[in-house]
Formats: sequence, structure tokens, C-alpha cells
Amino acid sequence: MTFAYIMHLAAYSDGVLYVLAGLLLVALAVIIDRSWSLRSTIIQGKSIIRATASHPALTHGDLSDLLRKAGALPEAALLDTAIRHLDTASTDSMANRLDESIMLIAPLLDRRLWILDTVVTLAPLLGLFGTIIGMFHAFSVLAQPGHAPADVTAGVADALVATAFGIFIAMLGLTGFNALSNQVRLIIHQLDSMKLMIINRTDGTPVVPARSPAATRGTPAPAMARA
Repeated sequence: MTFAYIMHLAAYSDGVLYVLAGLLLVALAVIIDRSWSLRSTIIQGKSIIRATASHPALTHGDLSDLLRKAGALPEAALLDTAIRHLDTASTDSMANRLDESIMLIAPLLDRRLWILDTVVTLAPLLGLFGTIIGMFHAFSVLAQPGHAPADVTAGVADALVATAFGIFIAMLGLTGFNALSNQVRLIIHQLDSMKLMIINRTDGTPVVPARSPAATRGTPAPAMARA
């Protein structure tokens, strides 16, 4: 397929193939960008989760260390929430605040995925539209004298390229959309796991150091109330 033939196909569809090529570039850009970002978030998030799981209990110092390691990861929002409310929140209140953080983070994870969803729907329709325009050109040959009916067959074949191209873009976009949606689901699962780890290791209350036996023995017993 030569460049001249590609230009002929684009002209045959009245420029619809150019629009489809633009949709292909947009879909590829979104897939590459979000795949890189989400994959990096998953890998780095696993290291934060392993570091959190290694602590039997979480103090302010432990949470601050984990927050520094998390950097700009979504887990950092949960750690920051836990630090700010560790001394004041009960278990249920802490869980609700962490859920609130997850809900605020979730829309940031699947941003620009709506573009792929739109491309999946729009590309086949544009391809069909380009084919219909090409069919108009193909059958208009019969109205011109000196053209054989066989010319219509070649025109129909050229017109169907737009539909094929649109379906190809839709299949590519659908595959990328499903893969990226699965990565978003994995990140949400990591955030839910992080939430449970924080709750289980803080119990929603301040961590009070245990008193030594010697200190306990040295504390005078409370006086008995007089009858």
C-alpha cells in the first residue's frame, strides 16, 4: 500500500480517514500515558504496603516515615489522614475518614479513560460514515458515460476501508480501556488493603506505651472509700 493510495482512500471518504487517524493517535497517547502512570503506581504502592505490613503497630513516627516513602502515591493521602486523626478518631471514625480519602482519590486514577470510551464508540460510526460517503462516489460512476460497471466494485472496496479502519481503532481502544480499568481496580484494592492495615495497627485510638512492672509496683494503690 503506497502513500499515494492512502491519500486516494482518504480523499475517497472525504477526509473521514484523517479524522480516524487522529482518533488512533489520541487513543494510543492515552493508552501509553495511563499505562505508564498506573503501572508505576501499582509497583511503588506494593512496596509501601509491604513496609506497612512489617509494623505490628503504627505510631506517629511510623506513619510519618511511611508518608515520606509514599511521596506522591495515592497511599500518601491515607497516611496523612491517619496522622492527622490518630489521636482523636475512634475506629469507626478513622475508617470513615479513610474511606473519604479513597473516594477523593478514585476520580484521579481513571482520568482520561473517558477518551478511550468515546473512541471505542465513535470510531466504528465514523468508519461507517466514511464508507457511506465512499459508496456515493462508487455508484456515481454509473451515471458517467464510458465507465464500466466493474469500476463500481473497486470503488466499493475502497469505501469499505474506512469501516475496517474504524473497527480496528475500536478494538484497540477497547483492549486498552479494559486493561487500564483493571489497573485502576488493582490500585483501589491496594488502597482498601492500606486502609485495613492502618485501622488494624492503630485501632483508631492513640498508641499508649505500656507501663513497666516496676513503675506499676511503685504506684500507690488508691485509698479505700470510707463506709
